[in-house]
Amino acid sequence: MKKVVIVDDEKSGRTLIKEYLEDHKELILVGEANNGVDAIKIINKFQPDLVFMDIQMPGLTGFDVLEHLNELPTIIFSTAYDKYALKAFEVHAVDYLLKPYTKERFNKAISKLKDNSPSQIVPLVNEHILSKDSFPDRIIVEKGTKYVTLATEDISYIEAYGSYSKIYDASEGYLSNRGISQLEEKLNPKQFMRIHRSIIVSLTAIREVSKYGKSYILILKNNEKLKVSRSYANKIKELIL
Repeated sequence: MKKVVIVDDEKSGRTLIKEYLEDHKELILVGEANNGVDAIKIINKFQPDLVFMDIQMPGLTGFDVLEHLNELPTIIFSTAYDKYALKAFEVHAVDYLLKPYTKERFNKAISKLKDNSPSQIVPLVNEHILSKDSFPDRIIVEKGTKYVTLATEDISYIEAYGSYSKIYDASEGYLSNRGISQLEEKLNPKQFMRIHRSIIVSLTAIREVSKYGKSYILILKNNEKLKVSRSYANKIKELIL
């Protein structure tokens, strides 16, 4: 049995999905929302396995909703517009239902659930979040077998992990599917600083700066210590008034 939430600002859209769901007894509807704000509350409360997500809604878009979820469910997009990077959705999402769609098309989307996992949506969502004109307030990271959103203000530092990155807050670490250089390009340079070819630190996480030969040691608020490589020492020196 899988829990399902429907998000669509049009009642007719929600009604159609509920009608089509009647043929899939393994999918149990636990909630529905007609706007992004309520969608966030309902999804975070019920933690569904699957969400049918409209994209174009008043206020928060479907993409905006995904940014504020504690954990990422499997997503099937359902929209009346074909201008939202259809090809990208078909590659990364479980499916993209373009309204109006038939029961046969709906059933085809459901059949894809057996071959996909929530991880399929992560590249798409991160691409959206990290490609904004403004710097992101949240990013999506891996925590064990789940994916969660992490506020950038809670990040202490980022460490290179092969072609991926490990992102640490004050108490634990998470995995990002992006390399450290990619993250450096997308995160706010007023908040984050590269101090080593394999480390980026959040300036707000630093408690003390100590001299270490011709470079520095950073002591974070959680008492972790990070060594600044000599090639990045001038960056720290510029902050010392």
